[in-house]
Amino acid sequence: SWLGHQINLIDAPGHIDFTAEVQRSLRVLDGGVVVFDAVAGVEPQSETVWRQANGYNVPRICFVNKMDRIGADFKRTVGMIKDRLGANPIVVQYPIGEESAFRGIVDLLTQEAYVWMDEDLGSEPKVVAVPPELAAEIEEARHAMVEAIAETDDELTMRYLEGEEISVEELRKALRAATIRNAATPVFCGSALRNRGIQRILDGVVFYLPSPQDIPPIRGTNPYTAKEEERGANANEPLSALVFKIVTDPYVGRLAYFRVYSGVINVGDSLLNSTKDKRERIGRILRMHADHREDLKEVRAGDIAATLGLKSTFTGDTLCDAKAPIILESIDFPEPVIQLAIE
Repeated sequence: SWLGHQINLIDAPGHIDFTAEVQRSLRVLDGGVVVFDAVAGVEPQSETVWRQANGYNVPRICFVNKMDRIGADFKRTVGMIKDRLGANPIVVQYPIGEESAFRGIVDLLTQEAYVWMDEDLGSEPKVVAVPPELAAEIEEARHAMVEAIAETDDELTMRYLEGEEISVEELRKALRAATIRNAATPVFCGSALRNRGIQRILDGVVFYLPSPQDIPPIRGTNPYTAKEEERGANANEPLSALVFKIVTDPYVGRLAYFRVYSGVINVGDSLLNSTKDKRERIGRILRMHADHREDLKEVRAGDIAATLGLKSTFTGDTLCDAKAPIILESIDFPEPVIQLAIE
């Protein structure tokens, strides 16, 4: 499960006014969890974010949230994901009850049911047998899921058509492969406010979304030869990192968030900002948590961290090893549609 894995979470805003914020997050992420409202279904801003994720080829899983609200409709939301977004949603969980009766989920792969007791805020779901009144629906939903997963893999398609049993491990492996190449999107459900279904979505991140090793090497341009080069997600390769966000922090000053694509950054390193052709020294490296910061000695390929005190580095700039210069593709922001002058 997700225990023992490091997951870097970047919470990108859903609102259309912050579309540049979404672009800069998508540029450095390996996978996304797209949250839908079970009552509203696919909203117009969801469509925009989905198109942006398509543009950056980001694999996704879906989480249908607010299953306990009046008007929640899981099947309708999944239908909208298919029709409006042109996606291939594969339902891997089935809700037990909807609206105020929502009390659990069935994992269609393992056919285990998880129910939550009201008082524990979803922290300890009980594993129970599938409720008998849902047995026929679950059977049908699992059948549809297995068929949809088999369709993404030629060998499984043959075995499925011959009526062979496909194991949970094989189904997961095929669904992971299909998700990573953007041929399918697994769908989960729950209620985040009550912490219901959150552990399972973390399992989903680990099972189906790519690790940095699953991503093709990043491409960039050598600023001196103008030739295209690539860097794999490997600590032994020369360093390449992209600064994707600058934040002014009231306590520590100007924070630059960066994603390391290859190599290692150590505290005290002198790096080249290849976009500006200027040297930068790394004074401190911080791992940012929601409510505190943790000082690190180094960050390695695939990781996301922040640093302080960069003089001439801004959003979209590349930091790299001066001996192996490379400029990674920057972040394009949409042109503003309105201009204001405030006097």
